[in-house]
Amino acid sequence: MVVAVEYISKEESEDVESVKHGVTGILAVQGAFAEHAAMLDKLGAPWKLLRAAEDFDESIDRVILPGGESTTQGKLLHSTGLFEPIARHIAAGKPTFGTCAGMILLAKKLDNDSNVYFGALDAVVRRNAYGRQLGSFAATADFGDIKDFPLVFIRGPFVVSVGSEATVETEIDGNVVGLRQGRILATAFHPELTEDTRIHELFLSL
Repeated sequence: MVVAVEYISKEESEDVESVKHGVTGILAVQGAFAEHAAMLDKLGAPWKLLRAAEDFDESIDRVILPGGESTTQGKLLHSTGLFEPIARHIAAGKPTFGTCAGMILLAKKLDNDSNVYFGALDAVVRRNAYGRQLGSFAATADFGDIKDFPLVFIRGPFVVSVGSEATVETEIDGNVVGLRQGRILATAFHPELTEDTRIHELFLSL
């Protein structure tokens, strides 16, 4: 999906000021946050970008952690003050969607990195599992009840092992690349880079 130039400067959806609840906060310290914003606009769902702690207000009921560079995002989460409000949001069982780097931020453990970020997703995840030779590729698979979803990978992670709290939603060539745990969705791929809105619709229904 090609994002319109307007998203370079947009900080929130047009109607967000009138919405008291139900806003999706999109982590916007680094990475592919504009594509998620464009997807939510297609669905008519209010959103705002999260760049600093003060952006996380009482209107936010959902959070998206986008793709990007997880180590950089992890550092910026702390320096911006966003780590604690997002951690509380996740701990409260509120809807959270992590794509690519977002899956890494959510994982309880990484098998090739000593860092742990939110530690909420009952899985061991491998960073940059699809390295340079398989850096970017596309495939098609089911995501739970969603049939034939287009999967776009950009040097994504995959799941090495899954704990009892999480359920596998997607696999490619024997590798787990999509999980659900309560109201958490996590994908190693980028649904926001497609024209298919179904996984975002699922997130909005949680």
